[in-house]
Amino acid sequence: MSPIAKAVFPAAGLGTRFLPATKAQPKEMLPLVDKPAIQYVIEEAVSSGIEDILLITGRGKTAIEDHFDVSFELESLLEQRGDIETLDQVRAISRMVRFTYIRQKEALGLGHAILVARQWVGNEPFAVFLGDDVIDARVPAMKQMMTAFSRLNASVVALEEVEPARTKSYGIVSGQPAGDNLFKLDDLVEKPDPGEAPSNLAIIGRYILTPEVFRHLEATKADGRGEIQLTNALKSLLSEQPIYGFRFEGTRHDTGNKLGFLKATVELALKRADLGADFRAYLKSLALGGPEKG
Repeated sequence: MSPIAKAVFPAAGLGTRFLPATKAQPKEMLPLVDKPAIQYVIEEAVSSGIEDILLITGRGKTAIEDHFDVSFELESLLEQRGDIETLDQVRAISRMVRFTYIRQKEALGLGHAILVARQWVGNEPFAVFLGDDVIDARVPAMKQMMTAFSRLNASVVALEEVEPARTKSYGIVSGQPAGDNLFKLDDLVEKPDPGEAPSNLAIIGRYILTPEVFRHLEATKADGRGEIQLTNALKSLLSEQPIYGFRFEGTRHDTGNKLGFLKATVELALKRADLGADFRAYLKSLALGGPEKG
């Protein structure tokens, strides 16, 4: 059994950066090649040994629940047609893991979304996955973090170096190297200006948190936008127990913005055995002045 059995997936955001595509569908359901973006992240959780997933949803997010539910009509149709390969793919989606859903009535920040999960999590360490970050890695990023957690028995956050000009978009940490891609943190700052950032090590969308974080989330005041920030709660937790940063091995795709989403689509398509060769040839033809016509 994995030492971390539960994972929280905040998915209540409005996806305004992808309007109008997200006017009537969740941004988490936008496809990367032929799978919704959130499915890649849930597959990482399952591959890491997660047994239970809580999706924090909001209004207009029922498509996420439908996607991971059984679809009797579709399965029956595929079975009648004898399309067993596609049938197996569809059935596998609903059988991956146990799902629970809780609605966040107001989008009041990542910290608030995690606080909503308090009763479901209980008094045990848990993982948090942010669906915008799709990580392509030989060993799942969360599994790498679990290995570190099993040795440290302390909260672990995923880190990635970012351009100094981009620190204002992330929680930024400072800390001391602790071996094996680890840093023992001594400070966390939410979205600092480049000149005030303690480093260029940014927290990205993977966390393993101890249950004590809930007390600190409860005590964290909302920021100027009325949101409870997880980074601020972790800074408070740091005064009580150690927190480590972990630089995972793998490639992170930031699908929360349009350019990152397009890059992820291209790179994931190129890795596909059924699409990669033809797609690469097409991209090369574009670089040479456009595809042949005929």
